[in-house]
Amino acid sequence: MSIAYLCLGSNSGNRLQFIEQAISLLNLAENIKIIRSTALYETEPWGVKNQNWFLNIIVEIKTDLSPQDLLLKCMSIEKTLGRNRDKEQRWGERTIDIDIILYNKDVVNTDMLTIPHPRMHQRAFVLVPLLELIPDFIHPVLNKTISDLYDELDNVEEVYLYGTRGQSA
Repeated sequence: MSIAYLCLGSNSGNRLQFIEQAISLLNLAENIKIIRSTALYETEPWGVKNQNWFLNIIVEIKTDLSPQDLLLKCMSIEKTLGRNRDKEQRWGERTIDIDIILYNKDVVNTDMLTIPHPRMHQRAFVLVPLLELIPDFIHPVLNKTISDLYDELDNVEEVYLYGTRGQSA
């Protein structure tokens, strides 16, 4: 069995419902077992700023699917929940996005899939939740912990625990 970390995000329609449905479909999938998940975060869009904020969560799973088969399962769930990759803008709004962030300590680099996720170290919306689960995990390519990667972030997008954005400290 392998351990993988998936980042789920939604910023279109009922964001919370899409996240919950994706988690449910992952849990129902053969060969996937959700072990634990992070808190839910509301995050500033990355790349294309003029759009709805995202809800993001990271789930840790056990699976005997290969990274490629896991990707196909994630894409199938996205499609079930209304995502149409052919019609959306890159980094634009989507009902659901499920990215494989890490798969064991494996390095995968194919036309279809890159693991670790090639931009994870640039994204607070990925690193902040990972800090909850695996702060000392060493990135298999960059050889730095998740904590170190977070500390080195440059243009940090805003990340709030869900329900706390706009509240004064």
